[in-house]
Amino acid sequence: MKEKQFWEIISQMHHIEEPYDWVINELSQKTETEIAQFEIQFEKAYMKAYNSNLWGAAYVIMGGCSDDSFDYFRGWLIGQGEEVYYKTIKNPDYLAEYILPIYEQEDLVPELEEMLDLALQAYTVKKTGDIEWNDKIWNDFNNIVEGLGYHYPKVDIEFDWKDVNDLKERFPKLWKRFGENPLG
Repeated sequence: MKEKQFWEIISQMHHIEEPYDWVINELSQKTETEIAQFEIQFEKAYMKAYNSNLWGAAYVIMGGCSDDSFDYFRGWLIGQGEEVYYKTIKNPDYLAEYILPIYEQEDLVPELEEMLDLALQAYTVKKTGDIEWNDKIWNDFNNIVEGLGYHYPKVDIEFDWKDVNDLKERFPKLWKRFGENPLG
């Protein structure tokens, strides 16, 4: 599965009432290799978003951002689709314009943990018929992904900002909107 096909699936899920179930079902109908290729495309986007600049933006938006929260934030960002993803990677301050006011109105946060294991769940459904966690299935899936040449990187992040004053200066639009009233 090429990057374009990955983003097409993400785009299609925006028009579905139960988007995560839909993606899992769609992927489970594909070959094991195609499911693994979806995972690889997801991981590439996910790791590209693992940077100090984006973490700083998430910190401003949510008034702080733990490791787990940043994982879910990156899942949310990918779930917004290709255009929003790349605009945000280029300029995280863009999210001040993009995040709808309903987030404040409904006390929502830009996090989507459900995005993180769509391919694994699809593979599990393909192999077992349900989405129950299974260590053997995960190991099998991981072996397929690695067999395609992808290895999950172990990366550390070095922050290039020290405190909220740095973030206030770096992200003026985000700070104006969320600095005093973060989401969550």
